[in-house]
Amino acid sequence: MSRRTWLRAGLGVLAGGQVVLGLWILLLPELFWKWPWVSHLPPYNEHLLQDFGGASLALAVVLCAAVATMERRLVLTALVAYLVSSVAHLLFHARHLEPLSAASAAGFLALLGTAVLLPAVLVWLAAAPSAFPEPEPPAPSAAG
Repeated sequence: MSRRTWLRAGLGVLAGGQVVLGLWILLLPELFWKWPWVSHLPPYNEHLLQDFGGASLALAVVLCAAVATMERRLVLTALVAYLVSSVAHLLFHARHLEPLSAASAAGFLALLGTAVLLPAVLVWLAAAPSAFPEPEPPAPSAAG
């Protein structure tokens, strides 16, 4: 597969994850809150969860636009935005693992680390000139 194909697939995975997360939080905030990796940080705050769900869907919109257009600036902007969010999320949870078992904390950090690693690899793929080849100039017409 080409870099561009891998890039589009990775963007699609990130976008899909944000859609699922955003809808889950917006439609079923209490169910999201009951997830052990979330509920260990009380108190429950529906307003903040709804805001987080909306922000996740907003990021999904930008990622979907990047998948649809595959325009270099939009792709890089979407990936860097995702990366900033993921790094902040990882750093917060890395400092608040006390209530979790060692196995649960390790699994959680592996999941959050993947959410940082995947967009970082995609930024690297997007940085290559072959990911966004220059369009071929139109051929001269014979009717000229």
